[in-house]
Amino acid sequence: MNEIMVGAIAAGCIVVSLFFFRFWRSTHDRFFLLFALSFLIEGVNRVVLYESVGLSEDAPVYYIIRLVAYGLILAAIIDKNRGPRRRE
Repeated sequence: MNEIMVGAIAAGCIVVSLFFFRFWRSTHDRFFLLFALSFLIEGVNRVVLYESVGLSEDAPVYYIIRLVAYGLILAAIIDKNRGPRRRE
């Protein structure tokens, strides 16, 4: 049952990533690009680490890759709220 959940979560992350890529292509906003990359990293991470390590989440590699993915989300939010830059 756990294998099915890992696959479903990975598929969901990749679908959400494609959703954000579609919005990025139409708006060219970095916010959508960073979110798409974050979800893509998370989806691929779940599949690759499940195949190599299994369901044991004791390996620190799980958390390092998740930290990168969540860092991209945080960077996207900070970048979006920073506001426009003035040219002088």
